Amino acid sequence: MNGKEISISFNEVTIPQALSIIEERTNYRFYYLEEWFDDALISGNYESRTIETIIEDVLKKVEVNFFMFQKDMVVLTKNTIIYDSLPEVFDNSVAHDSTDTDNIVSTITDTPIFSTKADSDIPSRIETFRIGKRSKVQRSDKATLKGIISNITSKEPIPDLQLIVREQNLTALTNANGYYEIELPIGTHMLEMIALGIENTKKRIVIYNDGNLDFKLNESIELLDEVVVKADANKNVANTTSGSESIDAEESKNIPLVLGERDVLRVATSLPGITTAGEGSSGFNVRGGKSDQNLILLDDAVVYNPQHFFGIFSGLNPFAISSLDVYKGSFPAEYGGRLSSVFDIKTKNADTQKIKAEGSIGPVTSNALIELPVLKEKSSLLLGGRGAYANWILRSLDEPSLENSEASFYDFLGSYSHKINSNNNIKATGYYSRDDFSITSDSLFVYKNRLVSVKWDHAFNDKTTGSLVASNSQYDFNIEFDGNSNNDFIFGYRVNESEVKLKVNHTNKSKLTYAYGLASKLYNIDPGNLDPIGSGNSITEPRTIPRERGLESAAFLSANIDLTKKLSLEAGIRVSHFASLGESTQVIFEEGQPKNQATAIDTLSFAKNEIVENYFNPEPRISARYLINPSLSLKAGYGRTYQYIHRLSNNTTVSPIDTWKISDLNIRPQSADQFTLGIFKNFDDNKYELSLEGFYKQSDNILDFKTGAQVLLNENIVLETLQGEGKSYGVEFLVRKNTGKLNGWLGYTYSRSLIRFDSQFPENQINNGDFFPSNFDKPHDLSLVANYKFSKRFSFSTNFTYQTGRPVTVPVGSFTFDNSEFVVFSDRNSFRIPDFYRLDIGLNIEGNHKVKKLAHSFFTISVYNVLGRNNPFSVFFLTEDGEVRGQKTSIFTIPVPAITYNFKF
Repeated sequence: MNGKEISISFNEVTIPQALSIIEERTNYRFYYLEEWFDDALISGNYESRTIETIIEDVLKKVEVNFFMFQKDMVVLTKNTIIYDSLPEVFDNSVAHDSTDTDNIVSTITDTPIFSTKADSDIPSRIETFRIGKRSKVQRSDKATLKGIISNITSKEPIPDLQLIVREQNLTALTNANGYYEIELPIGTHMLEMIALGIENTKKRIVIYNDGNLDFKLNESIELLDEVVVKADANKNVANTTSGSESIDAEESKNIPLVLGERDVLRVATSLPGITTAGEGSSGFNVRGGKSDQNLILLDDAVVYNPQHFFGIFSGLNPFAISSLDVYKGSFPAEYGGRLSSVFDIKTKNADTQKIKAEGSIGPVTSNALIELPVLKEKSSLLLGGRGAYANWILRSLDEPSLENSEASFYDFLGSYSHKINSNNNIKATGYYSRDDFSITSDSLFVYKNRLVSVKWDHAFNDKTTGSLVASNSQYDFNIEFDGNSNNDFIFGYRVNESEVKLKVNHTNKSKLTYAYGLASKLYNIDPGNLDPIGSGNSITEPRTIPRERGLESAAFLSANIDLTKKLSLEAGIRVSHFASLGESTQVIFEEGQPKNQATAIDTLSFAKNEIVENYFNPEPRISARYLINPSLSLKAGYGRTYQYIHRLSNNTTVSPIDTWKISDLNIRPQSADQFTLGIFKNFDDNKYELSLEGFYKQSDNILDFKTGAQVLLNENIVLETLQGEGKSYGVEFLVRKNTGKLNGWLGYTYSRSLIRFDSQFPENQINNGDFFPSNFDKPHDLSLVANYKFSKRFSFSTNFTYQTGRPVTVPVGSFTFDNSEFVVFSDRNSFRIPDFYRLDIGLNIEGNHKVKKLAHSFFTISVYNVLGRNNPFSVFFLTEDGEVRGQKTSIFTIPVPAITYNFKF
């Protein structure tokens, strides 16, 4: 009867409608629940086909099976197989025992075909999902599960979430758009999902065939004892990229810092391999590199100066930051333009459902952030602002010279995110900061950051996503001098860059992912202009240094592949091109001679947009990870990088009035080759984390200046510069405790940073052409961050830092010539200032944890430099009574207490 052939057709009808048409044309009757089907439309044209064939085709895209009984009755089942004879796995004697019939039917219809874990071993409270359409004959013993994982509150995708099936020793990671794909054996599995700031989740998966499953996960409620979120602990072992760190912004609230100010970048400096020149200095030194060799990104736009007030305060609103990824080894091929590191900072997306706000009030600064829904579940606006009121501190100091001083800063950040549909998202970010300080009554220094970025994310399909970013960044500073004479002036400097970047990500199964893209960046640098101010009779002559322009472009390709279950490889290539552009005038020097006025033989002029010089360089990157077991791995990496823009400074530490210079006909781009090797281990179910990583980096064309060089307003700056080589090497050790009442980390780095400027001409040599310590060579660097939770409301935190004193050059003697006394200095950087160490403590007091409170708050009571250590910032020398005496300057010489009130609603 069931083999009877019929002819029938459907056109744009739902499945229940198609079944009704079959019932009208035949004697068959269907029994099912309407809720099993959605409103999807189907079409079909069947000529002389059996009823079984037609029903199979109608139901092929839904997880519904059917069984045909006698008398033309068709029963549909929700992904359950009904057998008309017992499978061979059942004993015939059992099949003929009528008392076991119900058990047999239950077993046949309800359990998965194969089971890797007994149902009794899985807690009943864990939600179960059945994936794929079940069939009587399994064509494969494996199936692929894929989908999108998003935040249930913000609706945003969750990147870098780890999916774990422990009994099969299988893992997978979501990409930047929350997409995952994992291959599982047919049967029952326990799927764990772990991510930063997301509640750990377990789901039971019964998989019969390939299928899709999306998850919406809850945020975790992180209390003050969470210095490091546990979800990130396993990433250090599983991640392929060497020398990378991920920092959650919430970590910064537990580390006591100066005047109670939170700073996610300062958290990074407590990790191995990342240091600063000292208190009151801007910038970072990563693995022996200069501060200008770090690429700092805020939502894909470059931040030239991410700090306020000479590096004492962060330039970024801590409440607006979601995450910070630091790459200090072989960083991914999409990044370029700097030698040492990438600080990739992402702002949070505002809540799309309800208004939220948080902020802090401290003795010197106040921060505020508000999240505003614009279109519910589609778009939202994030607005943040910070301000300082530090003038009272300067005026309260017992120092007459500072009575008329002032120091203030503020910054604003805005971000708008919009979900156009499930495949398209747009995010726009704007940022502005300004610092004003005047230590003397006649000078005012002002420096400003501004940036804007727009990013469009697009999902082409489940496996391919892309992003297009347009950004503009600008940094400028002014020095205004208003003295008692008629030489008043204002000096201005500006660097501006605009970039467009396209990136495409593709996932091919779970073993291979690759990315490729293009980027192009235009630099416009105004090296300086000097203008007289005042009544009009100023003796200051106006002066302007011609603008510099350059175009940096790159194409990149990278792939991450699991060669085996244990060996993973990430390989990439970045091909960069830099063109120095006119309008410009370049001096030609004699070949093989030092660059000075005597060896200049010609001057070339270039028209606007004419290419002055081309540089074309390949930048290979490769990292490998070998899993010895799920909690122990070895990693190795190599990367080559090029940098086409250089910071000009003749100070030993970074200053906000340092300038930048692009590569041209006479100044070559910097380059570096870095090798890394490390071992990573987790203990006690990721409770403890241990890592040991070594590195060696060789650099070329490192820029420095001749002694006494004039940097500002110098049209022939090339006459003052030297380019040499550098090398740095070291070992980084980190032990971290991730959970429990006591948690935190201990980091130690032994490293050396050496440079050499050698030449056959003595005037181009430093220290006789031998290697000598760089300004930031600090062999020993130790950081301890610890947090102890007494109760749900009280916790104690501490931060201890020790560093070898940085190198300095000192006078070692003097002589008299022609009735004038001259000082003889040591070889450059042959001495060191005293070692640096500092202990900070903090007490965090939370309010009660009632869920229905209007606002949640906590106080932070901190003491910075609790030991009162007089750490020298710099040393200088004065001649008194015919003797040269050394003097030192310090920033904080006494303990600095602070109370900060934090609130959130």
